[in-house]
Amino acid sequence: MTWRLKLKNKRKKGKYKPYLENQTLGMIFEKSSTRTRVSFEVGIHQLGGVGLFLSSNDLQLGRGEPMKDTARVISRMVDMVMIRTFAQSTLEEFAAYSRVPVISGLSDSYHPVQLMADYLTMVEYKKDQNPIVAYVGDGNNMTHSWLMLASKLGFELRIATPKGYEVDAKILEDALAFAKESGAVITISNDPKEAIKGATVVTTDTWVSMGQESEKAARVAAFQGYMVDDAMMSLAEEDAMFLHCLPAYRDYEVSESVFEAHADEIFDEAENRLHAQKAVMVWLDRHRNS
Repeated sequence: MTWRLKLKNKRKKGKYKPYLENQTLGMIFEKSSTRTRVSFEVGIHQLGGVGLFLSSNDLQLGRGEPMKDTARVISRMVDMVMIRTFAQSTLEEFAAYSRVPVISGLSDSYHPVQLMADYLTMVEYKKDQNPIVAYVGDGNNMTHSWLMLASKLGFELRIATPKGYEVDAKILEDALAFAKESGAVITISNDPKEAIKGATVVTTDTWVSMGQESEKAARVAAFQGYMVDDAMMSLAEEDAMFLHCLPAYRDYEVSESVFEAHADEIFDEAENRLHAQKAVMVWLDRHRNS
């Protein structure tokens, strides 16, 4: 957290220390992106390095080259790799064969770099002290990442998902094991109102993630009653913050009025992707060379 705040403060002052001067970040995208691409590409530039955007269509992956071979080639030429992909196993296979650090830019299981930005936003808004976080919506990679964050840091997390859209059982098992050590309180239910009641932080995500477009009608029907609107938000603490990883689909997972009332928080959260990603890269470089 210290690195994230330090780098953000330097940017506000127009100062960019070249911690990663002349280093190259390979950025592999099997899933398209706005915030992930911009935060990493701008971030490595501000740190004195160069980012290479590599879509799966531009690589031999698109012609069937094994991921492990791509990893062995690319990692001989760059200093770090960031991958935004579908399967967590793809990310893990690449990392197993890579000579350089590999950052998860997102998989269908987790979105850790987003949670680093979310937590930085909580710190800035002073919502990191004994927080009660309510996540309402799909049991997806964002939910899983909140489980990991809460279970490691030891705060209370309440998750409410529709039946049939719960979190992955194995990931929940891991989180509960971590919670025994950290003291985290994790509650899983199908009741969004109960989850939000008294929360200090409320968060959600799209009901239809990339690759699930064919399920839209079924998902919209299943998620009725899970939109965070004014009535839902009124159940939280009076000064509760609202977070959304974006893109946000108004009047589906969040109402227009709630989104705009918390727009400052949401777009600070989006900006914090840049500072969090820079901190990850600097930390990895220092850890590698320590």
